Amino acid sequence: MKFALNLPTLPVGRGLAMATAATVLTAGVTACNQATDTAPTDGEEQAESVPMPGEGVSVTPAYSVLEELFQTEVVNIGLEQLGYEVEDGKELEYATMHVDIANGGIDYTAVHWEQLHSDFFENSGGDDQLERMGVIIDNVLQGYLIDKATAEEYDITSIEQLQDPEIAALFDTDGDGQANLTGCNPGWGCELVIEHHLDAYDLRETVQHDQGQYLALMADTITRFEQGEPILYYTWTPLWVSGVLTPGEDVEWLEVPYTDLPEEQGDVTAEDTTAEGKNLGFAVDQIRILSNDQFVEENLAAARLFELVTIPIEDVSAQNQLMRDGEDSPADIRAHAEEWIADNQETFDGWVEEARAAGAQAMQ
Repeated sequence: MKFALNLPTLPVGRGLAMATAATVLTAGVTACNQATDTAPTDGEEQAESVPMPGEGVSVTPAYSVLEELFQTEVVNIGLEQLGYEVEDGKELEYATMHVDIANGGIDYTAVHWEQLHSDFFENSGGDDQLERMGVIIDNVLQGYLIDKATAEEYDITSIEQLQDPEIAALFDTDGDGQANLTGCNPGWGCELVIEHHLDAYDLRETVQHDQGQYLALMADTITRFEQGEPILYYTWTPLWVSGVLTPGEDVEWLEVPYTDLPEEQGDVTAEDTTAEGKNLGFAVDQIRILSNDQFVEENLAAARLFELVTIPIEDVSAQNQLMRDGEDSPADIRAHAEEWIADNQETFDGWVEEARAAGAQAMQ
């Protein structure tokens, strides 16, 4: 079974190719039959003695939205192969998640955005209590988009043009004259940047930031697009949204006039917020695995795995598209992770073996 997705033009890389569940199942049945029909070989006896550095240790992961469970499950499967007992993941808002990781109630998350979540990181103890490890997804983007038809008809290329009440009124969905921007959930961090931008770019009088359940709001936004109405929205990658509303084909990214971000994100320049020649106004970010110092110090195998796991952004977007198409139960997502691992087995096994070696060394 092959999965194809029309991806946004800004992130680049290879496409996703997953092994079928049937193939994995057949392989498992064959291996089981062979194990029962033959005597153990020297290799099998050796496999039984492979060190399991995570044995007896339970691990609790966390994520914020279901679309983040895929990369979490890839890490979970690696932890399980190291002998860890992985508990059900907790679905939490990012700020709460960071505090709980710092306090040891949660052991790790695979959804820490280094720039976007910098405030949550510092407020939860920063480097004194937390460890950022690896880069599980690189070159993640955020920004504002409008439908291509309206962009071309009115020559709209910048968010700054929404200062004009006549331009803003094109995106008015509730009759108050202001543009309705499908925005970001409170507590995610992106809502703070959007609110900052409304002031920085003098948009407070002409743009309304619509907040609530983002995916429900985006469903309404997509419906309006399908009905031929103008749309204005915030989104990020990786996410299925850019597979449904493809930048360059259906929609266009809006530039910002200059880079202006909350001071908590540090010294961010226009170079840091530019992708494919457009200043999107948000830092081009990377998603890292976040854990607490004590867990990392006591679990060197898990820590090494956290450093090694990396998933191409287009693979995550393609899996999110499967969820959009109805394969969205936790069991479905676990199967997606298993299929991705099967298609990248040699690389994945290398991560696990290197992590196992780090744990074995610590056990000596």
